[in-house]
Amino acid sequence: MPVGSFSYFSLWRVAFSLRLVRNIQNLALVGFMGTGKSAVGRLAAESLRFEFVDTDELIETECGMSIEEIFEKQGEAVFRQLEREAVIKLGQRQKTVIAAGGGLIIDPANLASLKTHALVICLWATPEIIWERVQHQTHRPLLRTDDPLGKIRELFAVRDPLYRQADVLIQTGLRSPREVAQQVLHQFQLAQQ
Repeated sequence: MPVGSFSYFSLWRVAFSLRLVRNIQNLALVGFMGTGKSAVGRLAAESLRFEFVDTDELIETECGMSIEEIFEKQGEAVFRQLEREAVIKLGQRQKTVIAAGGGLIIDPANLASLKTHALVICLWATPEIIWERVQHQTHRPLLRTDDPLGKIRELFAVRDPLYRQADVLIQTGLRSPREVAQQVLHQFQLAQQ
């Protein structure tokens, strides 16, 4: 079955099972960098009248450093610990749209924690589209390499099976953030019914 395509029966079954098992009060967007989590998340939060939280921005605010500085001065392991702590704090919130950092789901506990209170939607795009979107951005410490597209493909290969553990996958490659936000809102409404 292609990413982002489900039959009405399977959508109903997923929504029904989510409602029985989980208390979905929030919406969490996961996915690789450049898939539109922040842009789509802000639009979804505005439509739902929810608060919007970007985990990277939350960490930067709490640490008083940029993600780049955390990576450079303290290393990726410290950053991943800060992500775990942020995810735990977000579990106390209601009516929040969460845009998760691209590598947040590397730790299975983060995804499990998000699923206790949020519908988890993965925004998905190919490595080539991701590279096209992020190639001019300078705040991506993982892409400081001689072959950034190769690095994206490498990271994507590791993370893709983890992203596919989200409740819903939505293809963002050829869609505007507004179109993707509409799909996200539709999936959230189904989970609430």
